[in-house]
Amino acid sequence: MNKHSSSRMDMLKRPQATMTTEEAGSAPAPLAILNVLWRGKFIILAGLLIGLGLGWYYANYVAEPVYRASSVVMMESREQTVVNLDSVVGGLPSADQSVLNSEAEVIRSRGLLGKVVDDLDLTSDPEFNVYLRPIGWKTKLQQNIMALFGADVEERALPPMEVQRSDTISMLRNVINVRNISASLVFNITVETESAEKSARLANRTAEIYILNQLDVKYDASRQATSWLADRVAELQSDLESADAKVKQFRSETELVNADGLLLREQQLKDLRDRIENSTRGIETAEAKIAAMQAASEYPEKAQAAGDVQLQQFLPRIDQPTIQTAFDNRYETLMARANTDIERLTAQRETLSGALQELEGQIQTQGRDLTELQQLTREAEASRLLYEHFLTRLKETSAQEGIQQADSRILSEAVTPKAPSAPNVKLIMAMNAILGMIAGVGIVLLLELRNNSYRTASLLEAGTGYPVLGQIPSLPIRQRRNTITYLADKPTSAAAEAVRNLRTSILLSNIDSPPQVLMTCSSLPGEGKTTMALALTQNLVGLGKKVLLVEGDIRRRVMTQYVKRQKPAGLVSVLSGKTDLETTVTYDELLQADVLLGEETAVNGADLFSSEAFAAFVRRARELYDYVIIDTPPVLVVPDARIIAQQADAVVFVVKWDSTTKTQVRESLTMFERVNCPVSGLVLNNISARGMKRYGYGGNYGAYAAYGNKYYIN
Repeated sequence: MNKHSSSRMDMLKRPQATMTTEEAGSAPAPLAILNVLWRGKFIILAGLLIGLGLGWYYANYVAEPVYRASSVVMMESREQTVVNLDSVVGGLPSADQSVLNSEAEVIRSRGLLGKVVDDLDLTSDPEFNVYLRPIGWKTKLQQNIMALFGADVEERALPPMEVQRSDTISMLRNVINVRNISASLVFNITVETESAEKSARLANRTAEIYILNQLDVKYDASRQATSWLADRVAELQSDLESADAKVKQFRSETELVNADGLLLREQQLKDLRDRIENSTRGIETAEAKIAAMQAASEYPEKAQAAGDVQLQQFLPRIDQPTIQTAFDNRYETLMARANTDIERLTAQRETLSGALQELEGQIQTQGRDLTELQQLTREAEASRLLYEHFLTRLKETSAQEGIQQADSRILSEAVTPKAPSAPNVKLIMAMNAILGMIAGVGIVLLLELRNNSYRTASLLEAGTGYPVLGQIPSLPIRQRRNTITYLADKPTSAAAEAVRNLRTSILLSNIDSPPQVLMTCSSLPGEGKTTMALALTQNLVGLGKKVLLVEGDIRRRVMTQYVKRQKPAGLVSVLSGKTDLETTVTYDELLQADVLLGEETAVNGADLFSSEAFAAFVRRARELYDYVIIDTPPVLVVPDARIIAQQADAVVFVVKWDSTTKTQVRESLTMFERVNCPVSGLVLNNISARGMKRYGYGGNYGAYAAYGNKYYIN
């Protein structure tokens, strides 16, 4: 490797970034997203405007107008009625939230709305009966297609009336809304239909039927209560009569005394028991006296045991025989008298005991009969009280049937609305505008996510780790040869200035050893590497330098589209030794530089550029020219560019704006690095000013922003 190659490698060997995404080294994710959205502001604005337009069109020409009408119903607190019927027919209790919610559901119940449907004959209204609506365009299209193929198209058959009525009720439930006003007993019954008169009529009729339904419910409840009470009173009357008959029959079949008589008999029973007890004590006393008298042996003992005064008087003279005889006789008499008392008392006790048993039996029987009579009497009295109670309720219910009142009343009837409540044009337009903005944001983000190319120099540098030496705008030309003419005629144009900036960046990249042999390359054909080589050649000639332009792409040989071929011989002839460099080059008057064109050859290009002949050719060119610019084949197609790079001082890699994919760029740069020939820098080529504005990059291209127009004459 010569000294130029050494200096080139020293210049090019710099740390390379390892970034794999275009966001690397850029702003944080939220800020990056905001930047993306700002760049796509016109797309978002377009989405917003389209949403507004579609919303306006839909609200004014597509959406069917809907009219809203509301009737106001207020629940009444339970007032005092003529008679107390709360226990028979329940009205509205205290208006807690559960009661309010229940009443709201009653209004929207299928049973009540069914009455509204029947009353207003809504089954004949196509708005509520979907089976009466004309068939849709999809059905018509299907029928037409079937008719084209000769199929029989059956007419739509209506379902049974029960099904139609049920579906009509469901449709009515969808358009009716019942709302309780907070902290009140007031309900708003709101109906929305396609007709103002129909909405008001439905709201009012629903409220009326709701109140009538309350009266019907109460009347039915009263009537049912009256019927039940009448049956119950008849049953209780029969029970009462049966109970009275039982009492009378019992009285007639038994000899009953009253409670006082029974109490007197109990007193008699007590007296008998006392007398029996007295007799028993008398018997026991007599028996004890006889036993004591029989046990006594001496006269004093006998006198004491007998307890007789006369015997006590005999004791002082007991020694006399006559006195002893009188004492003994008296003693025997007392004993006999005691035995007689025992016999009498025993007989008396037995008599009293018999009377006691008989009296006890009578008392027991009469007590049982009295208890049974009292039970029968109580049952009869209970039946009488229950009969009188239900008879009173029956009379109250009968009186209440004719004075029933609803628990609600209509506070305000619905009026026919003058203007539709829907569609809400402002709301629809606002929602569509929001949806349009969301769609615009989605499109911007989707386009950004799908973007696999480079649109800014900063992103290109961040994604590759290589510096961007220049940014070249697209040229306003149609033919390739006009490139040289345009740059020559427009030296102060944006493109010409961009080429000068590129030239300056290349030449000043290594001040100590400026590059002499330059090569241009790209990933694929059509990215502008040949145009870049011509532009650099023309620009260096403008500095008064002697420049040689070499067509290294000998496979396609497209340079003849830019310059005229004057000699049949070319690069292949020089390398093969058939001709020398000095006699083979041609001078292009328009380019004002020497050009060595390629030529067709059977030799493989890679082998040709790998030869010593090519290296000798480059050395000879360095001696004859100030600058040598080589246009090389695409990197991803053939290896020629990597081989030629071994002899170049600077490798300029061209990336087409918004075209060359990131993968292609990375693969191409990796190929150069693998052969130890990293590129000197990148060129973002063919930048579209209109595209910059479309993507919202604005002034991200420095001199090619709007303010640069003051300096350029295109």
